[in-house]
Amino acid sequence: MKEYTTENLRNVALAGHQGAGKTSLVESMLFATGATTRMGKVEERNTVADFDEEEHQRTMSIYSALVALEHQGCKINVLDAPGFVDFMGEAKNAVRVADAVLVVVDAVSGPEVGTELAFDYAHEFRLPVIVVINKMDRENANFHNALNGLRTRFPNNRFVPIVLPIGSQADFKGVVNVLTQKAFLGDGSKTGDVPGDMADEIAEARIEMTEAAAEADDALLEKYFETEELSDDEVRMGLRKAARSADMRVVPVFVTSATHNIGVLPLLEALTVYVVPPSDRGVMVQDAPDAEIEVMGPPLSDSGPVLAYVFHSYTDKYGTQTYFRLFSGSIKTNDSLKNLISGEDERMGGLATMRGENSETLDVVHAGDIAVVSKLRGTHTGDTLAKGTAKLVIPPQFPMPVYAVALMPRTQSDGAKMGEVLTGISNADPTLKWRQDPATKETILEGMGGTHIDVAISRAERMGVGLDTSLPKVPYQETITRTASAVYRHKKQTGGAGQFGEVHLRVEPLDTGEFEFANEVVGGAISQQFVSSTEKGVRQALEGGVVAGFPVKFVKAIVFDGKMHPVDSKDIAFQIAGRGAFRDAFEQAGPALLEPIMTVRVVVPEENMGDIMGDMNTRRGRVMGMETEAGRSVVTAEVPLAEIQRYSNDLRSMTAGRGVFTMEFARYERVPGNIQADIIAKAEKQKEEA
Repeated sequence: MKEYTTENLRNVALAGHQGAGKTSLVESMLFATGATTRMGKVEERNTVADFDEEEHQRTMSIYSALVALEHQGCKINVLDAPGFVDFMGEAKNAVRVADAVLVVVDAVSGPEVGTELAFDYAHEFRLPVIVVINKMDRENANFHNALNGLRTRFPNNRFVPIVLPIGSQADFKGVVNVLTQKAFLGDGSKTGDVPGDMADEIAEARIEMTEAAAEADDALLEKYFETEELSDDEVRMGLRKAARSADMRVVPVFVTSATHNIGVLPLLEALTVYVVPPSDRGVMVQDAPDAEIEVMGPPLSDSGPVLAYVFHSYTDKYGTQTYFRLFSGSIKTNDSLKNLISGEDERMGGLATMRGENSETLDVVHAGDIAVVSKLRGTHTGDTLAKGTAKLVIPPQFPMPVYAVALMPRTQSDGAKMGEVLTGISNADPTLKWRQDPATKETILEGMGGTHIDVAISRAERMGVGLDTSLPKVPYQETITRTASAVYRHKKQTGGAGQFGEVHLRVEPLDTGEFEFANEVVGGAISQQFVSSTEKGVRQALEGGVVAGFPVKFVKAIVFDGKMHPVDSKDIAFQIAGRGAFRDAFEQAGPALLEPIMTVRVVVPEENMGDIMGDMNTRRGRVMGMETEAGRSVVTAEVPLAEIQRYSNDLRSMTAGRGVFTMEFARYERVPGNIQADIIAKAEKQKEEA
């Protein structure tokens, strides 16, 4: 591959719903540009973009793949992003480093959840969008239904067909360019006559195209008002300006059958024309993670400050490859850059461009290019690499995890390596998080869904760590509902010195703060030394709980009296007495369990609204609001964590995969009495069996 400078680079993220045909479209692009001699198929597990073992097993994209193409004097960096919602982190990071988003829509299903996410990401990073309606050869494919679905779902956008399909389903033969009125048949290498019955459709599309072009430029708009016509060159100029605009209002629409390589050549030509070169795009930066956001450039060029953002990391048996977008400046092999997050210096050895898993060495990376570097020491996904006084590139903001598992290493050796491997996997994927839960004593791995977690576990196993999973324990808390007192005497007499301590202790509910200890002893009944011992004993009881083994919160303990022995009273005696008095008082103070309540936001098609509402009631959920956004229903509810730990699976079943949700912690609330009794009984049974 020859060297391409900034003006001849095009960076495009392929995004959209799972199954829309993004990976197949990449195969068709590779074949159409002569990069491959045959087209791979997802079901045959031989595509260029899906090369990971896990992707082959699941026949779906899991990671963003970089595929560099050459067409009409341009290098097109295509980022094939996964469409499955569990891997939205990969898709969002791919959009972050692109200069346009090519949203692939199924001609049968029309816009779906993944379509909406792609538009959301494009809006967040102020990127123009191009739509390709794919799979026009499929049974029940309908271009106009898909186009109308887009217009209904995204009413603020203007969808302008650049090509129209010739036929559909089994009769899909090619496409017609609306502007030139040329027909491109089959793989686009042959031209033919435009079918006579398409004249009215083409004329209508031409008017729509001309209006969109005119609105992009004041001079064109004035001429259009006067003459109601624009030349082909004027329409091209206006459309190019409109399509490259970051306001996303005008969206060019193309039509393809990726598996039959129909309509792909006109699409490739459009990517060189409608996608802005990197030199014309600014980048959002800041001085520090919490600093004010500003836009640097354009123009961005090789002579600017070196500024690169790491958007993906891939580890295999040969090591880790770090994928980055160079927003500004140029990098040569073995240049030294500083990681602005960790402060470490990194040597940029082994620079390469990628075509799936196949690399081609680069001597220099020009501003705007997307490349890979091997064997960086301390750089992770989301980091910024720079030279000199360059600023920090702002990384995407990812939603909180919605699915968690408890992890158990299979062997002692697995346990020793588990932390390091989990940290490595989480560093590569910002939507994966792991932690030790102090309340339940479990190792928790959190992600965006069951498939996401399964892939992470499989990757850990390939890295030499065997892990078993289970449903995490709910981190309940124990508290009290009223004031109560207790007296506890600890007396132990052996052959030598004995142990003696008597504590009179009161517990009270606490409105603010998690725990307080107070001393109301008068007259020296207990010395200050043994009051401190008593407090130590009480605090020992907090973590392990009293009634069900959960941490104690929102309680005040007051020692108000007691007795000492001049010889036998010791620190350990008052620790034991304090712990016993606290437990006895706690059990008389109306003990209650608290459970975590989550705020859940569910987005579903309108036809699923009734199912969602009914399901929320069965989960003890409280619906806080309902609204409609762009033809989809949004339900906000508060639901106990215990009832929603596997909601991602259930939601997919209820909505045929078209529903998505986010979840974040809200607060703790009391557990209903009947449920509390079951939890306590279960805890007692487990204690007996232990």
